[in-house]
Amino acid sequence: MPFAYYARLTRAQQATYRRSDSIVTLALPPGMDPASDVRAIAAALAADRRSDVQKHSQALATMLARGYAVPPVAIKVLAARPSNDYGELHGLYDPREDRPPAEISLWMRTAALRRVVAFRSFLRTLVHEFNHHLDYEHFRLAETFHTEGFYKRESALANALFAAAGIEPAVKRVPRGE
Repeated sequence: MPFAYYARLTRAQQATYRRSDSIVTLALPPGMDPASDVRAIAAALAADRRSDVQKHSQALATMLARGYAVPPVAIKVLAARPSNDYGELHGLYDPREDRPPAEISLWMRTAALRRVVAFRSFLRTLVHEFNHHLDYEHFRLAETFHTEGFYKRESALANALFAAAGIEPAVKRVPRGE
């Protein structure tokens, strides 16, 4: 079932949306071993070492780009998240069509308290933004939309990265009484 904004899209955009929504799985490319970079990102966040977070995030993104045979993407890890009335910005994908490579900006501190973000949240944000890159470069979509398929691909890739690093996926909490 499409999200509410689907009705405001043009026919061409709706076709792209439906195509994106139909792609629901995304496995790690064969022969890829992201474990050391995934664990290094976790350790660097825990130690509050921005340069190491950036180095290992870039290494992971480069490995993923090679594995999916797409152009590279540059990673920038910045300090505190920007925020406004709508909330905090966790990450941003810029395809930089006028001056490649594409760029992913990630923030490693919360906006309000300036605390280092949780590792799982950070890695999921990296994967989310990388999936925008894949929408353009791997799936050849004209636009990248937040569809149910997009979120399923994001979850599949993030869980594959956690599994490769021997990290248990987060347990979904069920409210009491359900």
